[in-house]
Amino acid sequence: MAEDNKEQARAAEENEETATRPEVGEAPVEAPEPSEIERLGAELDAAREEARRHHDLYLREAAETENYKKRVTREKQDAIRYANESLVRDLLPVIDDLERAARHAPGDGDPHALVDGIELVIKACLEALQKHGVTRVTAKGQPFDPEKHEAYAQVETGECEPNTVVDEIHPGYYLVDRLLRPSLVSVAKAPTLQDKSSLENGESAVENDRGDD
Repeated sequence: MAEDNKEQARAAEENEETATRPEVGEAPVEAPEPSEIERLGAELDAAREEARRHHDLYLREAAETENYKKRVTREKQDAIRYANESLVRDLLPVIDDLERAARHAPGDGDPHALVDGIELVIKACLEALQKHGVTRVTAKGQPFDPEKHEAYAQVETGECEPNTVVDEIHPGYYLVDRLLRPSLVSVAKAPTLQDKSSLENGESAVENDRGDD
């Protein structure tokens, strides 16, 4: 019995040696030196510190970007809200002139002076608008152009070519090169045959009257 126990103990020791003994051709695994562990720990600490700095930088740049977006949005809203500030400032003197004309009109017995005053105010208003790129559309005497003229009526006449603007009900305006409003106009058209006969008869009668004289 004691011999059996000795044999089992000897077999266990041999198995343990076999398990821990490296195989043929395989290099034994060596435990890392303490200096290598310290180096790896230092590299890990450095990587963590760099990651922390990058994270802080990201948060700071994200905050700056958000503040920039808010500032740009606010400036854009202000630009839209106060876009007409300079135009309104230039029109204020025109309003002052109109108010002065309205105050003095009842006590002024000269209607021509009132008309002259109104024309001066209109001129000042147009000059203020022109400073901001507003100009009138040329219409009367020009060929009808649907891009900038709107036909209100057709007028039969032999005094000008058909499709010519003969009258302007209200003017059109440009803002720089953009059409704000077309001119509302009357356009010439060729007279009918009956109208031509009437015109010719009228001209003949005038010539006969001149001959009798």
